[in-house]
Amino acid sequence: KAPWSVQRGEDSGEEKDWAAAKAFFDNLKTNKPRPPKPRYAVTIAVSSRTLFNMVAERKIYEDEGMEKYVAYQVEHENEPLMPGAAFPFVKALMTVNSRLRQLYPDSEELFDIVLMTNNHAQVGVRLINSINHHDLTIERFCMTGGKSPTGYLKAYMTNLYLSKDSEKVTEAIEEGIAAATMFMPETENELSDTQLRVAFDGDAVLFSDESEIIVKQHGLDTFFEHEKEFENKPLAQGPLKCFLEALGKLQRKFYAKNERITCPIRTYLVTARSAASSGARVLKTLRSWGLEIDEALFLAGAPKGPLLQKIKPHIFFDDQMFHIEGAKDLGTISAHVPYGIGQKYHKEKLIEQSPAEAF
Repeated sequence: KAPWSVQRGEDSGEEKDWAAAKAFFDNLKTNKPRPPKPRYAVTIAVSSRTLFNMVAERKIYEDEGMEKYVAYQVEHENEPLMPGAAFPFVKALMTVNSRLRQLYPDSEELFDIVLMTNNHAQVGVRLINSINHHDLTIERFCMTGGKSPTGYLKAYMTNLYLSKDSEKVTEAIEEGIAAATMFMPETENELSDTQLRVAFDGDAVLFSDESEIIVKQHGLDTFFEHEKEFENKPLAQGPLKCFLEALGKLQRKFYAKNERITCPIRTYLVTARSAASSGARVLKTLRSWGLEIDEALFLAGAPKGPLLQKIKPHIFFDDQMFHIEGAKDLGTISAHVPYGIGQKYHKEKLIEQSPAEAF
């Protein structure tokens, strides 16, 4: 048999499974919408520690070990966990879904939120109770009992993975999955409850770190000359490009219904680049990819925190902890993308490595 015919056979089997699942959901007397097919959905995987505030529980795990931690979670399973860093983002995804369902009642092109956690199944009852308490639409769970969930991300066709564990995030990025480590600000800005706002840094986030390498190794003047020379050559893609692409796909569904002005998704590029000397290449790269960004902000090295305070994004992605800390201090929920040459620097200074770390 030709490979495509095998694929078709598998697909028809899968179609039957989905048809059965759809019939089951449609017969249930519930207001909860059924989850979309992973192949059409924009799948967002969140860890339990990003979705909920589990600082106290984590301390028990670290100080007293796994058994005490699980026992504590079981004992308190009827007490809902409080919101964590990813909670407002997840709520905003649900808002977009409800608008999409109004416009396209039968469409499967929606956000699908998966709880991806290395917790043991015993802890699952508290997580389910917390999800129901906060009225979150999360039907898919992956509880791996201590095993890293990274291997399951591809199986879930994950478009974005958010975790508190930077090692797992790095693993996911190495597997080609958009991922970031989330940070909760001390005080939070008031966020829109009608529009999902996502802010991205440019270099080493949407784009590769090729230009950042030149800045770090040869200085700004060489960088400006390089960007001018290669203005018409698109930058290579960075780890979050595919997520921006997925957001764009859903935005276009609103534009098709003449809802551009009231679109519940808004994207921002917030870059330390200066517009005149290095901005054109960035905008031309996005154009070459067929991607739009709603607002492009070129800060020419100015701090990002104050501007983000005005934008009030549900999530801000950056590759440099210096910018993450600045944003977090002014109330922005931030997500660190551990990718590229910026990981070797802090505040533009090379982090000293021991000889062992250098290899």
